[in-house]
Amino acid sequence: MATTISNEINNRILEAEDGAIFLTSDFSDLASNTTVRKCLGRQTEKGNIKRVMDGVYEKPRYSSFLKEILPTNPEAVAYAIARGYHWNISPAGDVALNKLGLSTQVPSVWVFVSDGPYREFEIENAKLSFKHRTNRDISNMSTLTVMVIEALKTLGKERVDESVIKTLRNKIAHEDKELILMESADSAEWIHETIRKVCC
Repeated sequence: MATTISNEINNRILEAEDGAIFLTSDFSDLASNTTVRKCLGRQTEKGNIKRVMDGVYEKPRYSSFLKEILPTNPEAVAYAIARGYHWNISPAGDVALNKLGLSTQVPSVWVFVSDGPYREFEIENAKLSFKHRTNRDISNMSTLTVMVIEALKTLGKERVDESVIKTLRNKIAHEDKELILMESADSAEWIHETIRKVCC
């Protein structure tokens, strides 16, 4: 029985893409938490996965160009944690700016807004910070809408100029603009006005 469980866990790991993030709970349909942890521990010893933090593992990504294992993707870990806790999250702060092409700076702290509690996690190459927002502020909007709003909040009204509007206009797909405009209707007046300029 134990061998069967171990084989099933191993097969799921082998079938996953490189860089995939696993939670202990992802295998809860196969065995108890204790048994799963033991199996994942053996997979870690074999080098098939690596432990990112308690209960979180990654299938390593190898770069043939760099000839080394690539660092863990903090964003992928953040979404895995959110999945485990059943949180809705969206990039915020410098992460949102970076993803929307408004900054080239690599975040030192990966900030996300969440309808869960305030939490922080340390992983090998970064800190993850989850900042609470009410359900009204995040759960009823698409991730893209929340990310655009959070990016504009991070910049501040005084730093939003034509270059910012142009960058967002080019970055956001045409088919997404109507939804963003509608979902942001209740945001601060200057934010909605900026989004209107982006989407028109």
